[in-house]
Amino acid sequence: MEVERKSLTQLFIPICLETLCYMLAGMIDTLMLSSAGDKAVGAVGTANTYIGIFIIMFSVISSGMIAVMTQYIGAGRVGVAYQARQIGLIFNAILGMLLSLFLFFGAGTVLETVGVAELLMDYAKTYLKIVGGSCILNALIPIFSSYLRAFGHTREPLAATIVGNILNLILNAVFLFIFDLGVMGVAIATVISRILNLLIVVYFSHRLVHAGEEPERLPNREVLGQIVHIGLPSALETALYNVAMTLVIRFLNQMDSDGINVTARSYAVQITNFSYCVGAALAQANAIMTGWRIGAQEYEECDRGTRKAAIVGICVATIMETLIALSSGKLLLLFTDDSVMLELVGKLLAIDIVLEIGRVSNLVFGNALKTSGDAVFTTVIASIFMYLCAVGGTYLFGIRMEMMVVGAYIGLAMDECIRAICMFFRWKSGKWREKELITR
Repeated sequence: MEVERKSLTQLFIPICLETLCYMLAGMIDTLMLSSAGDKAVGAVGTANTYIGIFIIMFSVISSGMIAVMTQYIGAGRVGVAYQARQIGLIFNAILGMLLSLFLFFGAGTVLETVGVAELLMDYAKTYLKIVGGSCILNALIPIFSSYLRAFGHTREPLAATIVGNILNLILNAVFLFIFDLGVMGVAIATVISRILNLLIVVYFSHRLVHAGEEPERLPNREVLGQIVHIGLPSALETALYNVAMTLVIRFLNQMDSDGINVTARSYAVQITNFSYCVGAALAQANAIMTGWRIGAQEYEECDRGTRKAAIVGICVATIMETLIALSSGKLLLLFTDDSVMLELVGKLLAIDIVLEIGRVSNLVFGNALKTSGDAVFTTVIASIFMYLCAVGGTYLFGIRMEMMVVGAYIGLAMDECIRAICMFFRWKSGKWREKELITR
């Protein structure tokens, strides 16, 4: 089976649009749900936080699977790439079913254990039971979407996301404003839209990719070991990041009783998410190409391509964040007209220029290292500096030195920039060339 390798631009644009669709869908959901009251918004946000924690388990397989598939595709051994998908599918299906049953029957227990506010309990329980009880969909969608992307088909997952989001928007309106179902209606709309998303990516994966017809296979234990070798450290890094950000927000909440600092951070994140989407999409696109090139033993081209992607990312991040910082006064009027808040968020957006430059570099080189097989290094570095700089910096600069949220952002920028430097020098060392997953 011949695989047409796409260019960075051909991969990047659909992935970027798909990421933006996910982000906008969440914002629209929150906006529409606000008609049901602040308690409903708070309850759904709380429930989604804990659903996200459980979903990390699925990324152990899906993140490792794309690294394995792209390397074997680059080596022309697409049968093994198909085998990796099948193993990932079986593993995530079993895990997804078990977690779905656990969250459906144990939603109340989970929320009581973590101490959800009593006023939010009923709403949160309803949402967690319905959406969490169908989290098998979150387990399966990334498997088929990653399979398509690994073979260069990035438009189809984008189409599935767009169609699913449109259906979700329509059903939200129907269930909220016609049937007045509140949180239950939003939960049902989410599940139905994800079912449609899954059906679309399953259809395209069978129609467009015929790797299963290739006869080559390896022992299942060997392929699963390669997937876990990449996926487990990557999932651990994500989990540690979530814990670190929870601690940062906890420190922000301690800075004042009015919530000014944590609110300022929320506004800044909402605005800079657009820049983050671009960097994350660029890193994902380059990671796919990294896998192809390593599989084909095109090491010099891989090195040049990753450095080029990092330079493009830095240029885009610098331009976007500078424009955002300069126009922050007008942008923030969409959210608030408080002069103190406008000044505070303006300072954060100025610091965010440095933060985003570090983050895009970290993402590009970090994802390339993971795809090459060097995932343990990225996790170790992340574990050290997320807590030393992001968490420790928030406490030191923000609380002890009384710089508040500005100090927290300095700590966050330090974390991203130091990790970016570590990733760059690790990539420059060339040790990633020795981490290849394929046994020749």
